[in-house]
Amino acid sequence: MIEFHDIYKSFGPKHVLRGVNLTVHKGEIMFIIGSSGAGKSVLVKHLVGLLRPDKGRVVLDGQDITDLTEAEFYPVRKRCAMVFQNSTLFDSMTLLDNVALPIRKHMGVTMSEARELALKKLELVNMADEATRYPADFGDGMRKKVAIARALTLEPEFVIFDEPTTGIDPISANIVDRLIRDLSDRLGVTSIVVSHDLRSIFGVADRVAMLYKGEFLLDGPPAEYRTTDNPIVQQFINGRPTGPMEV
Repeated sequence: MIEFHDIYKSFGPKHVLRGVNLTVHKGEIMFIIGSSGAGKSVLVKHLVGLLRPDKGRVVLDGQDITDLTEAEFYPVRKRCAMVFQNSTLFDSMTLLDNVALPIRKHMGVTMSEARELALKKLELVNMADEATRYPADFGDGMRKKVAIARALTLEPEFVIFDEPTTGIDPISANIVDRLIRDLSDRLGVTSIVVSHDLRSIFGVADRVAMLYKGEFLLDGPPAEYRTTDNPIVQQFINGRPTGPMEV
């Protein structure tokens, strides 16, 4: 279980998070939504120590990880993998070697052993047949799948997806959505998905929390977003250009 308790975060005079509270349960697909700049990515980066809160606590399975040192965060990052918005693959390496890289680094195995394990991860995302090709041979959607395979190499319990369908075509986005759902159903992976893709929200999420002005405006199942009478939530999910929401 992941818990964010009363998280505050500012960058100079800009107050991004203003006392955020959120609990993510094991096996859940939790979507964090909101307009650009609302603080979605800022919040999840606290979980892996890329950012530290100005105030508040971050708890992982009962352990307060807020004040861990950089070295102490290493085991946390093995449990909590992050798939960034840009796939961050190395163009000079094959897909297989991209996925094998963290295995070599953290498991101390031979190259052949790392590649064997990496191939199994590529099989999970249906990219094993392309293992010897290079990232430049593929579009954003396929590269995203490889990035997900790489994130799974250390058998994480939690995976954070930062805007996983941004900038990719609808078909590729559907493939990524199905993959996130499958990882939860088949492997029991807990997923936190930062997104503003409404199709993904209503097709994949178990729960959705909407950030607005540094706080969560609504936290509940996707169906609640269709029925709520909150005018700000309604404006956001319907994409209306005018309304009470400050953009």
